[in-house]
Amino acid sequence: MKKVVICFVLAITLASCVEKINVDLDPTYVRLVVDGSVSTDTSRYTINLTQTADYFYNAEIPRVVNANVTIYDGDSIITLEETEPGKSGIYEFGSDFHGIVGKIYTLNISLPVEIGGNTHYSSSCELMSVTHLDSTSVVFHEDWGKDGFYEVKIFAQEPGNEINYYMFNLYKNGSLMSDSISKVVVSDDKYINGSYINGLGAFYLNNSNPWEKLFPGDTITLQMSGITKEYYNFVSEVQSAGFNIPFFVGPPANVVGNVNNGGVGFFTAYSNSYAKTIVK
Repeated sequence: MKKVVICFVLAITLASCVEKINVDLDPTYVRLVVDGSVSTDTSRYTINLTQTADYFYNAEIPRVVNANVTIYDGDSIITLEETEPGKSGIYEFGSDFHGIVGKIYTLNISLPVEIGGNTHYSSSCELMSVTHLDSTSVVFHEDWGKDGFYEVKIFAQEPGNEINYYMFNLYKNGSLMSDSISKVVVSDDKYINGSYINGLGAFYLNNSNPWEKLFPGDTITLQMSGITKEYYNFVSEVQSAGFNIPFFVGPPANVVGNVNNGGVGFFTAYSNSYAKTIVK
């Protein structure tokens, strides 16, 4: 009988901890979202413009169309064209464009209709230098995890002149493996400033995952980019958002981008260095 009573009291106590809360979200609070970059690679570049949406929004995120989008490099103005006028919200320019280290690139956006009370937004970023990536290697650790892991290593001389910030991307046979902001790797040089980076691990590929599994003859390309401190902080905050421990702490602060007038997202500029290796 004691056990029955204790269980009954415990059930009532737990039930009393549950409270239904109706969350009233303001659907009118909409902001412009900017995603785009330029780099030292000669390529075609895109700027992606969307709008924020309700938390429970279950359709495709609204695209921002018919905008006037330009990039100013301090000397000339580049005009971007929407890939599908009035539909895509993706603006691109130049197949022969490449950024120059030390220049500040400013993205200017003029909208036909207000978003968040504004029709004009801008964002600026300096194109930072990057150290030369000497080489990369892939080492298989059969005793890591269930089926082993591949470690992709870096070999490069860190310049040591100041605190530098880096971003790393990984390609397998020409396909980008770090294809979302959650998969890229960012780092500062606080503990390696001025030292030779002699085989530091950058990526770890799980052999249990078919997408990450490597085979003899696969070409692995490591991309090392020099980025600004602001973009390093932005990526770090995006990657850590939503992973609070313990679970009952408050929500993280809003991720800080570099778009003015209340816009969100980031327009960044960076330089690149590459190294390749063949899986043995």
